[in-house]
Amino acid sequence: MTTDLHAALQDSPKASWVLISLPGAEATAVARQALDQDKHVFLNSNAVSLEDEVALKHFARQKGLLVMGPDCGTAIINGIGLGFANRVRWGNIGIIGASGTGMQAIASEIHNLGHGISQAIGTGGRDLQAEVDAITSRQALDLLGRDPATDVIVLVSKPPSASVVTHLLRAAQATDKPVVVYLVGFPPPARQIGNIHFANSLAETAELAVQISIPAEETELSQRRNPFTGYVRGFFSGGTLAYETLVGLQAILSPIYTNIPIRAEQTLPAKPDSKAHIILDMGTDDFTRDHLHPVLDCQPRIAQVREAIDNPDVAYILLDVVLGVGVHPDPAGELGPVIAEAKAKDKKVLAIVIGTDDDPQHLNSQIELLIAHGATVFSSTHEAVDYIFNRIPTSAATDYPPVSLDAFNRNMIAVNIGLPAFSESLQAQGAKVTQVG
Repeated sequence: MTTDLHAALQDSPKASWVLISLPGAEATAVARQALDQDKHVFLNSNAVSLEDEVALKHFARQKGLLVMGPDCGTAIINGIGLGFANRVRWGNIGIIGASGTGMQAIASEIHNLGHGISQAIGTGGRDLQAEVDAITSRQALDLLGRDPATDVIVLVSKPPSASVVTHLLRAAQATDKPVVVYLVGFPPPARQIGNIHFANSLAETAELAVQISIPAEETELSQRRNPFTGYVRGFFSGGTLAYETLVGLQAILSPIYTNIPIRAEQTLPAKPDSKAHIILDMGTDDFTRDHLHPVLDCQPRIAQVREAIDNPDVAYILLDVVLGVGVHPDPAGELGPVIAEAKAKDKKVLAIVIGTDDDPQHLNSQIELLIAHGATVFSSTHEAVDYIFNRIPTSAATDYPPVSLDAFNRNMIAVNIGLPAFSESLQAQGAKVTQVG
């Protein structure tokens, strides 16, 4: 036992980890000392201010280090449980959690289903708050994305800030590995978008991760991606189709504005910035006061499409085409010429077609006509959202050094400052640990 961190690191110069379970203000100072010495920090302490957490994580990221916490209860690093961890078998599923007991529940269920954990990285419960902006979670996604022992990544969190989710899911996209996401309180936009799978409970998260982890025919997401630069404009005749598209796109695109906002910050301004994504439900009173409903009259949407064509910041134009009785007799025929204009200006038009072969417009004929004019056709909003997701540029690249895999692929050597029970647990698992105090 030693008396301070400096002495402990002299005794264990090869230590990669410092575990801290001291009172808040003292814990912050010790965590900064550990980062100064290029050590990863497992910060179990609570009562650390939000400002101190942000400062510690920014500093750690600049050095390619992790701060797991504050108030981080559990982690599993190269088979060694830190804090309040369960004993689980080794495997190919990595977990990232802003939820200690959530991580434990998922890891335990994966073990009970006969599979195992490569790494489990706790972030502290506030990591997905807007002020922190998921710094540790995004570092961990990059880390596990490069970890050859991890084939599937699980991401679990207490209720997140909506503004952070977009950044987080874009980082998950960048891994090119399957990522199973369960964010408590966040409505899943779909069952799957690209490489991201959404679950609705802790148990389902574990089951889905296990299912995906079983080797199957590989799909090369990178081959399906053709990244675009620019913004999406969606002009809808169906209100529910517009809402469903908004739910899907708000998870992956930002900023996004609409006349049917789900969140206050999505409210369409009087003069929206051209450098933004916009989804319009053109069946609302604002658009139908002087016109027929857009399922009957295509001209208002055609006018919007022409404005989008002339906007150099727009890359994708999204339309729904609703067939059936009592609606426009040939929407594809009327929309076709403006779709061809968009294609001529290198704008990609996506058309979601709703209808059947028995409708008077005849589904297949409408689809063929849309394709002939240059549209890419889908049968659901989910398919269109997935198509866009697989073509937006990934956002993982930063100016910060990546977290090295070295400390995650060798026997653990750690310094523990605070609860002696953590040292006893590490020693019982075969780790080398120096206790301070």
